[in-house]
Amino acid sequence: MIEILTGSILISLLHATIPSHWLPVLAIGRQENWTIKEVSQVTFITALAHASSTVLIGVILGLIGYKISDHIDQITHVATPVILIGMGLVFVYRHYTHKHFHLHGGSVSKDSKRNIIISLFIAMFLSPCLEIEAYFLLAGTISKWLLLSIALIYFVFTITGMIILVRIAYKGLLKFNSHKLEHKAGMITGFILIATGVLSIFID
Repeated sequence: MIEILTGSILISLLHATIPSHWLPVLAIGRQENWTIKEVSQVTFITALAHASSTVLIGVILGLIGYKISDHIDQITHVATPVILIGMGLVFVYRHYTHKHFHLHGGSVSKDSKRNIIISLFIAMFLSPCLEIEAYFLLAGTISKWLLLSIALIYFVFTITGMIILVRIAYKGLLKFNSHKLEHKAGMITGFILIATGVLSIFID
């Protein structure tokens, strides 16, 4: 249980740092001359959309895991690490081609702020974080408390992380190579999943 919670926190933190999730809001905000408060508010809305779709899918998977837990109880200790390690290997293998949903802030000066926000909301809602879904499924086989905990963790860390980063970047204090960070996110995610799976073999 501890390793699943830890892995969920790490994935949530990593996911919040991915530039394609919050950099477009910053770019559009700069272009539209939004204040830091406005940029933060829009980031909150888009982060909420992204986290909501991710958690919605996760809870559905968790409930499926809860329903089948009685039938696979005897193999849970084997299935859990196998699923995590398997997913981790997939992410490591395809990290160099893995692409997150990108939002690009083109010419939007003719659009209203409301239309911009709606567009960003829809785009982020339709790009859930698939990396953490395995944790939801596995949490469901253990307890509803663990499932709800992961949902809360993802909401808090993702939304808070995105808002903090966009505020720092707005002030010009954040220097980063977005392509390099985006490129390595899949590899880091893969290692976190593998490590969680390996640890679950020995801890559980």
